[in-house]
Amino acid sequence: PLMVSGDPVALRRMVQNLVDNGVAYGGGVEIALAQTDGQAELRVADRGPGLPAAALETMFRPFERGEPSRNRATGGIGLGLSIARAIAQEHGGSLVLANRANGGLEAICRLPLRA
Repeated sequence: PLMVSGDPVALRRMVQNLVDNGVAYGGGVEIALAQTDGQAELRVADRGPGLPAAALETMFRPFERGEPSRNRATGGIGLGLSIARAIAQEHGGSLVLANRANGGLEAICRLPLRA
């Protein structure tokens, strides 16, 4: 097993935010966990349309939404990714978004392994 140190409530919220976004906007998720360069790497990939390249970073701004209508059916107000990145950074890690080659969006979180 891969072990990281940190606040379990915050880490759970981070993972839940990533999964919730993938389900809400991408129709479902695939989750993978691996060790990469001495870090735990969590990948949450969806099956949606992805995002324009310019939006991959701006989606982490508070209240930013890729779905512009603010339709209540999609839920949320645009804080989930901002909170998830803050949690990753507070634990010495990182969180980025990337479009998948065959469609969909992938959130990639890297956290230091517990010593």
